[in-house]
Amino acid sequence: MQEARAELRRVARLGCLAIIALGGAGGAGAQGAARHDAQIREADIRRDLFTMAGESFRGREAGTVDELRASMWVAEQARAAGLKPAGEHGTYFQWWPLRRIRVAGTSRVVLGGASVPMWADAVPTAVTDAIVTAPVVWLGEGGPASDAMDVKGMVAVAMVQPPSNPPGPNVSLRSFRYARLALAQTGARLTARGAAAVILVADSTTEAAMEFLGVVQQRGTYGLDTAGAVTRPRAATPVIVMRRAWMERAKAAAQATVELRSESFVYPSVNVVATAPGSDPALRDEYVLFSSHQDHDGVRFPVNGDSVWSGADDNASVSVALLAIGRAWAVAPGKRSALFVWHGAEERGLLGSRWHAANPVVPRERIVAVLNGDMIGRNHPDTAALLGSQPPHLNSRSLVAMALEANRQTAKFAIDSSWDRPDHPEGFYFRSDHMPYARVGIPAVFYTTMLHPDYHTPRDKPTTIDVPKVTRVARWMDRTGWLVANAKERPRLEPGFRLER
Repeated sequence: MQEARAELRRVARLGCLAIIALGGAGGAGAQGAARHDAQIREADIRRDLFTMAGESFRGREAGTVDELRASMWVAEQARAAGLKPAGEHGTYFQWWPLRRIRVAGTSRVVLGGASVPMWADAVPTAVTDAIVTAPVVWLGEGGPASDAMDVKGMVAVAMVQPPSNPPGPNVSLRSFRYARLALAQTGARLTARGAAAVILVADSTTEAAMEFLGVVQQRGTYGLDTAGAVTRPRAATPVIVMRRAWMERAKAAAQATVELRSESFVYPSVNVVATAPGSDPALRDEYVLFSSHQDHDGVRFPVNGDSVWSGADDNASVSVALLAIGRAWAVAPGKRSALFVWHGAEERGLLGSRWHAANPVVPRERIVAVLNGDMIGRNHPDTAALLGSQPPHLNSRSLVAMALEANRQTAKFAIDSSWDRPDHPEGFYFRSDHMPYARVGIPAVFYTTMLHPDYHTPRDKPTTIDVPKVTRVARWMDRTGWLVANAKERPRLEPGFRLER
């Protein structure tokens, strides 16, 4: 921790020198920055937040009409803000194909003659095609005595074993992560012994995650539908997790049937892209990219009667902040142009940003920096994090210096450096839309106010958001972009930077 703070202090001390060396704000100066601050208004952010994260957009799930409706709304707000379209055919949209592979509704699990309700009581751990009818062997808790039991060609039924590397007690979505690890490790041990199928009875922690696990697994897997993309699942031994209420039947069952069938679809998803052209003829063909994602989890199982997982902090908070920043750039453009990208399907695996990093709407070499935000409206009002600010995630000291100087000029947050450390249990640096850009060698940083207990629950509502804090982060992101846009030189990529997890 002390080493991380020392690194940030060192970069911060270089900040003013870097700004001077790079040309500061050039001729635009403090007057333009002040005009930006005046345009980034708390009332606008509050209004847009309560609309975007309201019930009418139903959680904006990727690959659904709700995501597309929200994208249309974002595009209309960008147009009203005075931003120019930067998408295909003179529009605000960059369309791309989202490939979904899921377990079909005709799939079933029959244990001792009784059908186990799919997704509620029986959840496949992966998408595969398999038809197995075979004798059951009950392995109990899977201790040493069961190691000698023959499972080859049989349906092996056992209790889930704790994972060798369980997530810590304060890690987000702990039960779900625990379940995924436990199921993968226990299932792998039994499939390696030749089981034709595996049914795992949930332990107490996995049982607590069954509802969430069922929702996630029922949706299947998602990816970019490009040349060579996977369109069918790989052949694999089926592994099913089952609720503990079925354990006695599992012990007594002589035979089980597992039938899993897959199906595949292509959906449209979209990035919303807009620009504020720069004022300097020599620099306007270079771009500062402001990044967000507009999707969230959609309509899922109810918690306390609420089934709309609205995603106010994740990530309506940054999406509406970008609208406010866009209004500022439309009124007072920088020397370089600003490019705004609201990515689709981030929650499906950074798909929108992966697509745009590979197929940018402007030449990739002209994107000088990516300023990405994800979740900026919760936790202590005076604390935030800047990820990508210390090794091994640091890919541009000069960009970080400008971001720290922008924080000094505007929000004056205390920077929590722990979230950027490679040993942080959340691995949060790898979970947002700056990642694909950093991977292709573009200077990038990630603004966040970190996770909280309402993360990926229907409790993430607009009423829980600290709107003044969102406004401060918006001004911080904006000022960073302003310094980058008006500097004589673009931020420098660290020599030999390689992003390793």
